[in-house]
Amino acid sequence: MKNTLKINQFTEQDVLSLAKKGYYEGKATFDINPKRCALLVIDMQDEFVKPHWTPDWVPEATKMVPRLRKVIDHCREMSVPVIYTVFSNTHHYFDRPKSGKYMPIQHSDLGIDSSEFYVKGEVWHELAPLDNEIIIHKPSYGAFHDTPLETILRNLDKDTVIISGTLTNFCCDTTARQAYARSFKVIFGSDITGADDPDLQEPELRIMRKGFARVMSAEEIIKSLI
Repeated sequence: MKNTLKINQFTEQDVLSLAKKGYYEGKATFDINPKRCALLVIDMQDEFVKPHWTPDWVPEATKMVPRLRKVIDHCREMSVPVIYTVFSNTHHYFDRPKSGKYMPIQHSDLGIDSSEFYVKGEVWHELAPLDNEIIIHKPSYGAFHDTPLETILRNLDKDTVIISGTLTNFCCDTTARQAYARSFKVIFGSDITGADDPDLQEPELRIMRKGFARVMSAEEIIKSLI
């Protein structure tokens, strides 16, 4: 598309090209100040990471643990706060969206006893929080909904969140959208987030790239936090 195009001159092909460029090549232009960043480790708990235990196991999340551990360790070295989220038995589960029970994600057709799942909210042992690190027990996909996360970030004087964890296309992307709507700058880890269906990883990254976040690899994130 020519740069000389003016209003009312955009063809269907022009706008399609613009859309594709944003999805595939877009890059948010905000600067990254490590002193204003916080790392969010979304739901890297046993139910999603422990192999073979639950129907919610995300193999891609297990595979990316070593990369995420490097980012966590680097953030700790750089005094970038690491904040975890988990699902657990909060308020006897009455704080969940009421419509959630109708969703296929509940696996109600499997007929298994799930009473041991999402009770303690234990982070996978290889990524265990330090004693002074915050764990947000959230009731729904996004980490900002019905939690003190925004207040915590404001009190820490942070304006940028780095999104990592699982699932890319549920809790991670919802948290990114909620952060964006609250005027936080969002960095979305391309290889430190994992989807239950690997085919959906890149499509979600494209959406993040165009309208919600600066999509970066683990190595790129580490290099930016110096």
